Amino acid sequence: MTGISGPARHLRGLLAGAAAGAAGTTVLDTVGYLDMVIRGRGASTTPEVTVERLSETLHVPIPGDENARENRVKGLGPLTGIAAGVGMGALLGLALSCGWRPGNAVLTATATTGALIGTNGPMTVLRVTDPRTWSRSDWVADIVPHVAYALVTVAVVKGLEPGPADRTGGIRAGVRQCGTALRHTLCS
Repeated sequence: MTGISGPARHLRGLLAGAAAGAAGTTVLDTVGYLDMVIRGRGASTTPEVTVERLSETLHVPIPGDENARENRVKGLGPLTGIAAGVGMGALLGLALSCGWRPGNAVLTATATTGALIGTNGPMTVLRVTDPRTWSRSDWVADIVPHVAYALVTVAVVKGLEPGPADRTGGIRAGVRQCGTALRHTLCS
């Protein structure tokens, strides 16, 4: 990021990355919900189980009577995914503001990997899930939305960088790649 120096540049990068992560998270959720519609599968309960395990592990109770507590857990579950997506985008934006300049493929792979670790890492550590036991379709159902997240996050964070105004070619290419991956996954 040029034109601004020091902490202001880093703050701008952090905020641009957070906005990009929010856009990516919206796409990740959309792809996940479309998968549910197309395949008729139910919603995952792993985010809620993760919140429960985290509450137990950290000895931080979730307040409320049985009904209110259950509703809070159902709200907190998806919020952990949003926090992971926005957080990964913020880290990406910060890294770019510090001068990291990888190619789009490395940036996309980094965002995908970071999002996968940010969401699946806590669930694995808390023994909510074990990726070693996942089937091929489980892996595809998990990776495709995270790749879509990464493509959109990278396109937005790059689009928010100061510089030449024409970045539409990169965004179009990212959307095309995402559509191709989604078609391949759903049609195979």
